Amino acid sequence: MQSKKALVLLNMGGARNKDELKMFLTNMFNDKNILTIKSNLLRKIIAYFITTKRLDEAWKNYEHIGNQSPINPLTEKLIAKCNEKLSDYKTYQVMRYTPPFAQDVIKEILEDKPNEIILLPLYPQYSTTTTKSSVEDFIDFLPYSFGNSIRYIEHFYKNEKFNNLIVDEIVKTANSEENSINLVFSAHGLPQKIVDNGDPYEVQMIEHVEILKNILEKKGVNFKSIHLAYQSKVGPMKWLEPSLDDKLKEFKNEKVIIYPLAFIIDNSETDFELAIEYKIIANNLGIEDYRVCKCVNDSDEFVDVIKNIIEA
Repeated sequence: MQSKKALVLLNMGGARNKDELKMFLTNMFNDKNILTIKSNLLRKIIAYFITTKRLDEAWKNYEHIGNQSPINPLTEKLIAKCNEKLSDYKTYQVMRYTPPFAQDVIKEILEDKPNEIILLPLYPQYSTTTTKSSVEDFIDFLPYSFGNSIRYIEHFYKNEKFNNLIVDEIVKTANSEENSINLVFSAHGLPQKIVDNGDPYEVQMIEHVEILKNILEKKGVNFKSIHLAYQSKVGPMKWLEPSLDDKLKEFKNEKVIIYPLAFIIDNSETDFELAIEYKIIANNLGIEDYRVCKCVNDSDEFVDVIKNIIEA
């Protein structure tokens, strides 16, 4: 019997408890693709101080969403559906900053003896801080003796089936009121210096919004306005603009829908930051109606999209 192909879904991870939140922050800020400092020792010291300073405040956010990130149960459901519906593949998950880690999952994959490994980073747009970091982390733990083929999907923001799925969620959330609603695609921000150093994330994000605008137009769905903004800025350095904070200031007494364009699976940035924290900001700004779309998550339709992406 021929071995199945190994499909590995890569993502950042999320905390299941406060100890894992500490692990997440420590690992993230030790990532050379996040803190682009040449000295490993200096990066480790800075990561320690950032984690120590931010841990208690960050955990308070998790207390608002059930003391854990939704990314873990949702990903487990997605993996189960992939294994049920994608008969030629065995699907695994690997998280970058919390378990399950690459080094542990690779042991299981090698025991299963697949004839090919396909890495699908669950980031629609490519960035050194996400796609590159996750793929490199996986390959670093893969034995040199592994002779089977391995490939990875660099990005999939142009995939038609995927984009139709996004549009369907937006239309459902608008509930036939789109003419009176401002649509904002919110993307996780990046420090400007990372983009200036050649990261294609901003260019791809802008292109992705244009693709979605065209699909909405072809479907005859006309929002009052459509925008791109960036969330999650931290620290004093310059980040990609406009920030979501500033963009929301334009919509006093109006209606707004947010679509989290950088995410596939709901997580603390969607369920707390967008759905709770920014909703408070929106209310304080006098926004009449503020709604946040769900990510594609573990939907059956997204499993079909995954098949389309990896077999394209």
